This record gives sequence, structure tokens and C-alpha cells, in this order.
Amino acid sequence: MPDAEAAAICAGLLYREGLHLDRQEWDAWLALYAEDAVFWIPAWLDEHKTTSDPDREVSLIYHDSRVGLEERIMRIRTRKSVTALPLPRTVHMVTNILPGRVTKDEIEATSSWTVHGYDPRVSRPHMFFGRYEHLFRRGADGSWRIARKTVLLTNDMIPTALDFYNV
Repeated sequence: MPDAEAAAICAGLLYREGLHLDRQEWDAWLALYAEDAVFWIPAWLDEHKTTSDPDREVSLIYHDSRVGLEERIMRIRTRKSVTALPLPRTVHMVTNILPGRVTKDEIEATSSWTVHGYDPRVSRPHMFFGRYEHLFRRGADGSWRIARKTVLLTNDMIPTALDFYNV
């Protein structure tokens, strides 16, 4: 697969994911993830090194399948997530999308991101930023899905709460 084609696939998925999160289109957002998708935000061990094993070390968020993300959505929809009442307004921006290893059915990519948010509970804006590491996989139906998303959260001084829609 040519690099330009791989980059276009990655960009399309990343831009759609950000838009679905900003619009709180949870079902469309979840549909971008493979059933066995891993969603991980490692914690920082020191100024330059993050944890590397979510099973043995601290993570800010870790879900080892899409079921964990589905449970978060269910808690938001049923208003059982106190930290998400009301949800912040967000704007996701993704740039510097670089495909790495590319095969017929998988693409590894890195990118940089910024999420601007407004928390109506405290009437304050905030911003998170960092890098993404993704594994995209082509499914049996030919569509591409997110198989793994690792979020390297550069500014981990969290003002109120951190959830999947903030990153």
C-alpha cells in the first residue's frame, strides 16, 4: 500500500473520531473501534518515561477491549457518571499523522493532538495535548477500525476529570 493511501486512511479515521467525540455521537464513535480494541493512557514514571505494562503498572485509563468503552458510554447515557455531568464541550484537533509499519490489513501510525475543552461546571476552558500511537486494522467487511489507541498525555496535570472524550 502506498504511503499516501495509508496516510489518507489514518487521517480519515482520526478526523472522524474527533468529530464524533466533539458531537457526542457515541455510537458512531464506538463503531470506529474493533471488538478487541485496546484503549490506553499510560501514567508518567518520571519527566520523560511512561509506564509500559498496563497489567502491572499505573495507567490513567486502560480498557483491554471495546466493552470497557461501551460501559463508559452506558454510564454517561444513564447519568451514572457524576464527573460527566454535564459533559464538557470539546474540540479535537489532530496533526502530524505519520504511518509507520504498513501491511495489507494493518497500519501503525503516530500523530499529535490537542483537545480544547470547556467545562460548564466551573465555567473554565482547559486544554490537553500529546501524541497518539494507533494500530488500525481492516475488518472482514473491508472497513478500517481502531485496534489499539495509546494516548501519550503530555500535560498530565488534570484540572477536574479525565475521560475518553478529553483526549
